[in-house]
Amino acid sequence: MHHPYPAQASFDGGDLDCGNGLLLLIRQHIDPLAPGELLEILSRESSVEEELPAWCRLTGNELVSRWRDGKEHSFLVSKGPFRSAAPASPRVVRHDLPRAAAPVLTVPPLAVMGIGSWPRPRWMLRALHEHLERRMPDDEFELTADDAVRLAVQAQLAAGADVLTDGEQRRDNYASFVGGLLEGCQLIPITDLLPYVDDPEEFRAELQALDVPAERVRHPAVFGKLRRVRPLAVHELAFVQSIAPGHAVKIALPGPYLLTRTMWLECVSERQYKTREELAADVVTALREEIGDLIAQGAALVQLDEPVLSEVVFGTARAKRSFMCGALGERGEAAHELEFAQALLAAVTAGFPRDRLALHVCRGNWSPDESVALAGDYRPLLQFLSQAPVGTLFLELATPRAGELEVLSTLPEEKRICAGVVNQKSPRVEPVEEVTARAARAVKLFGRDRVLFAPDCGFATFADNPLAAEAVAVAKLKTIAAAAQQIRLGETR
Repeated sequence: MHHPYPAQASFDGGDLDCGNGLLLLIRQHIDPLAPGELLEILSRESSVEEELPAWCRLTGNELVSRWRDGKEHSFLVSKGPFRSAAPASPRVVRHDLPRAAAPVLTVPPLAVMGIGSWPRPRWMLRALHEHLERRMPDDEFELTADDAVRLAVQAQLAAGADVLTDGEQRRDNYASFVGGLLEGCQLIPITDLLPYVDDPEEFRAELQALDVPAERVRHPAVFGKLRRVRPLAVHELAFVQSIAPGHAVKIALPGPYLLTRTMWLECVSERQYKTREELAADVVTALREEIGDLIAQGAALVQLDEPVLSEVVFGTARAKRSFMCGALGERGEAAHELEFAQALLAAVTAGFPRDRLALHVCRGNWSPDESVALAGDYRPLLQFLSQAPVGTLFLELATPRAGELEVLSTLPEEKRICAGVVNQKSPRVEPVEEVTARAARAVKLFGRDRVLFAPDCGFATFADNPLAAEAVAVAKLKTIAAAAQQIRLGETR
């Protein structure tokens, strides 16, 4: 017996069921297809006959045909709604980076900047999804993203930022974008992870309660050995340098602990790596290659994001989920995890100039609802932050969830502190006087030469879930710049 239409791709899932790796293998094979093209899935697991149609309904794909011969099953699945002809989008990798590295621009004391992400225009969000779904070729996507970056940079300059970012306009979110660029890894929808969490229905309900668009947010899954075969963010840096010459530029990357925790999925990752430590070694190698190129290209700061550190010290096995990046892999005792994270950070940064490296820590940035994010002061992380081999710490401090600023008074004098002085979660634009008072406290505690200013976190960490409209983001950044100017002029009491 045969299917009524030919398949563009096929694979044999053997005895795997949907909760033991089959869905991720389906995602690996279906993502490269164009919308409407067909994937044949062979299986000898009887439960797939019931579970696969449910997965298709959940993900918006279409089960076109199926047949059974004894224990042998064959399913024909269309990527999205089925149509008989669907031309494939060409995949073009862009390599038009400037050959000459830009001069290194220093970051002066009391400088103002964003953490990284900036609200994306609606047309940029559409382009992101069309590109992820292979409906927009790389070259067209990059041109569209260039326009979005120009707008984000113009907004930062108009607001008075001293250090620029590209607003992470090309990224679906702050961490998982790496999974779409590394060889051996692929981005899959969060919905595909439901069989891998302890309680799928509870996880689904949590995502809905947090207003997380699970069908749009994607998560990295490891299908092979990880290898950096193209830039992760060097092209982002080069483009901002080309449109804003003479301005210092910061690039944010997910840290090695965050990536390892995110990518390590049992029953999937362990097919390529026996332990998450083996996976971490390749994560470190990829990040070191990227950091080396970013520094050579003239990045003023390379910021490593490690918000999952707060999940380690403030979360518990039974705590409400902290939506850092969709789903997090195994976690041991806090002391062990911090030691592991410290070792990874040391390995990634070894040999690079510390004054060009930074670390960002927050307590979750997916929802404007403060009650669903983690809370606690920096005491459990103080030793980690003190020993971190970076020159600058970007710390969430404006929200009450971060505790008292004075807890950080013992941080080593050689470390600069970029203090979060506005709460990006709140639509309220803080008055200049309030922000100036908060900034002045940081200066009094750490000294003028050690302090920089920023929001607590990015304005749009997850592309589809921005925490602020662009007008609010601009207004908040302007307020920070005005407060910094008052402090530079000594107009504080």
